[in-house]
Amino acid sequence: MDKLIPIKIPLLNPNEPEALLASLEVSEGDRLEPGQVLAVIETTKSTGEILADTAGYLVGLRYRAGETLPAGEVLAYIGTTPDAHDPALPPWQTPEQSSPSPETSPAGLRITEPARKLAVEAGLDLSTLPRDILITGEVVRSLLAGKPISQEIPEGENRILIYGAGGHGRSLAALIRVLGSYKIIGFLDDGYPVGEEVLGLPVLGGAEKLAELADRGVRMAVNGVGGIGDLQIRLTVDARLMAAGFFCPSVIHPTAFSEASARLADGVQVFPFAYLGTEVSVSYGCIINTGVIVSHNCTLARFVNLSPGATLAGGVTVAENALIGMRATVNLNVHIGRGARIGNGATVKADVPDGGVVPAGTIWPPR
Repeated sequence: MDKLIPIKIPLLNPNEPEALLASLEVSEGDRLEPGQVLAVIETTKSTGEILADTAGYLVGLRYRAGETLPAGEVLAYIGTTPDAHDPALPPWQTPEQSSPSPETSPAGLRITEPARKLAVEAGLDLSTLPRDILITGEVVRSLLAGKPISQEIPEGENRILIYGAGGHGRSLAALIRVLGSYKIIGFLDDGYPVGEEVLGLPVLGGAEKLAELADRGVRMAVNGVGGIGDLQIRLTVDARLMAAGFFCPSVIHPTAFSEASARLADGVQVFPFAYLGTEVSVSYGCIINTGVIVSHNCTLARFVNLSPGATLAGGVTVAENALIGMRATVNLNVHIGRGARIGNGATVKADVPDGGVVPAGTIWPPR
């Protein structure tokens, strides 16, 4: 086994835990001299050079110029020969030799181990995280709080975008117009022709327009995909908005009523005549549809969808990504598991497990 010296990304700025690998000055197998410049890294406020600590050869190069890396990440190694390697270290180690992790990261996802651990513990679906940036703990915390990865909304900026021109998006357009506090600039929808009008608003394009709109100073958006048939589409849209730096404000219809002690995160959508009781907690991305009743001390995790007329008795907890159908009733202190689906008109009298399905019009648990 060869003795290797790791070359790590230094921390240039305590407030910026990651840096752009602006350039690589050497290649795999190159001979190195002490003090030789190996790479140039940049943050938003600083530029620095990575130097060789000792003579040797560059081996095990793991990244390319243009990638963003967290401080402390191993860029490559210095070995005594051009073919030096250690099969117990990346990039040479096999999957069987890698440290076990509770969840394998999806293909193309670049995520630090602390960020992956935080995301898994919080119940985030890793497949919805953006692929075009390095996911750090700071990024995960921003997503959990419903904040964009980069956010700067100038005072007086009220333009807002609706991503999704279908039924849910159109309902949001009507809701936002009633509020009168935002100027809707149009819809984005990957399935509609550019220039088509929906409720008098233009379809501006699809996901490819996000960067252009951000460059024009648009900073706010709402997720107009309900995701009833495929929640993954809604989660993907949310990840795109977050990655592009858009902030998703809560939009609450003026006829809905929320008790003073209820707590609503950003990104929540509350439709007409809904009721949120005392000490209710609603997490980011939830949909509280028309006529829904959420009684006292209920807790809704991220991306819960309550369909029109659904009723939750006191103390109900609903885990992430669960759907409760129209006119369904959930009894006191019941727990609805992650990703569970409660059919229209069902009555739930006991806990439903993760991924559980309660058919429409039935009573749970089955007799």
